[in-house]
Amino acid sequence: MATLHDAPILVASNRGPVSYTLGDDGGLTARRGGGGLVSGLSAIGPDAGAVWVCAALGDGDREAVRRTGGALDPADTGGQRVRMLGVPPEVYADAYNGIANSALWFVHHMLFQTPLEPSFGAEFRAQWASYEAYNRAFAEALADEAGEGAAVLVQDYHLALVPGMLRALRPDMRIGHFSHTPWAPVDYFRLLPDDIARQLLRGILGADRACFLTRRWADAFAACCDELLGGTGNTRVGVHGLGADGDFLRERAHRPDVDERMAALREQIGTDPSGAPRRTVVRVDRTELSKNIVRGLLAYRTLLAERPDWRERVVHVAFAYPSRQDLAVYRDYTERVRQLADEINTEYGTPGWTPVVLHVEDDFARSLAAYRLADVALVNPIRDGMNLVAKEVPVVSDDGCALVLSREAGAHAELAEDALSVNPYDVTETAHALHEALTMPDDERARRTKRLAAAATALPPTRWFLDQLEELRA
Repeated sequence: MATLHDAPILVASNRGPVSYTLGDDGGLTARRGGGGLVSGLSAIGPDAGAVWVCAALGDGDREAVRRTGGALDPADTGGQRVRMLGVPPEVYADAYNGIANSALWFVHHMLFQTPLEPSFGAEFRAQWASYEAYNRAFAEALADEAGEGAAVLVQDYHLALVPGMLRALRPDMRIGHFSHTPWAPVDYFRLLPDDIARQLLRGILGADRACFLTRRWADAFAACCDELLGGTGNTRVGVHGLGADGDFLRERAHRPDVDERMAALREQIGTDPSGAPRRTVVRVDRTELSKNIVRGLLAYRTLLAERPDWRERVVHVAFAYPSRQDLAVYRDYTERVRQLADEINTEYGTPGWTPVVLHVEDDFARSLAAYRLADVALVNPIRDGMNLVAKEVPVVSDDGCALVLSREAGAHAELAEDALSVNPYDVTETAHALHEALTMPDDERARRTKRLAAAATALPPTRWFLDQLEELRA
């Protein structure tokens, strides 16, 4: 393995491949995560000498940084070289919650209630200074760890300033930036103060390549650069769609813990008055504002109201796992999801039928169980960079699954031909699409599922990562 400070390949992301929990006895427990970056780095092999730079997210992580100086024990990371940054908690909170999640994320998902928000004043400017400091910590760490001419893949809107800062420190490096979210159209992006908007664009344009999940988002970024800066300069704009990891999903979905959860779900779903298994409309999402869970529930309620023949014959299995509960607007949204599910169950439920089965505790095995038994998958985001759930369900489905898919999901560009497309704001149209999906003939559903699964796995995470690396080195 390469020695410290000479890494030929680096990844930078807010969240790393491992997180730590601090026990009451002072002991640290490491928990490794998954995802496309983990798969991608594993594809290049442990001998490549790659380094992953990430931030300490909580008290356990910060204690691990204090004990190790930030160079984590490979036994905790699955053999990967990881440098974790002990950004001061108040700086991290301002950068992550104040700017990244409360400003940039809302801009790119076009979710501000503009009569009231945003309002960029002194508090925003103070938080922006923290965002700059947070990005600078990453740039300096990457410059410190990289070997001559190293390639670095910088991830997402949290680190939009890193490429420009790193370019100033290490002009020899090859730098890529990848946006996992949508990119806002020009008029919406310009909600940001002009100097901040330009700083964000120049930050990303410090990269050799600025990459996006779909052509639509790439074109929106280029349009913002044209409008505010007169072009993208020497930065190439690329598109790398992220697909599902089919081999992993299929294997993981047939382990005993998934079988156990399938049995429990089938018992909750029950049978219709004729004794046949009830049909299922499945959704699996975090309670992010962009996921549109409330309108999905409203569409299901409309289905039951307009088509009484579905009552007692269908169940909406809704997994809405809480997200960003440290922000009040997310707590309120999660509570609204709970309230609406209760309202539907009160309005239409019978002693033997619960119309909405809602789970809010995160459980990956249970999610896979729901994927396998879904007759219909409802994926109706207001706006999404990609949306991997839309790709994962067809891959895992046991008997074929009809996909109701928002035209505002990045995945729509790849899956539209075999999905039932909906306007995410149109509750009536979505209800009609649910009916069409539930009544789709079995053979047609099977054919569509097969084509959806093939499209969904065309660019698995390892290929997604290696393609970016190869383009950068070229």
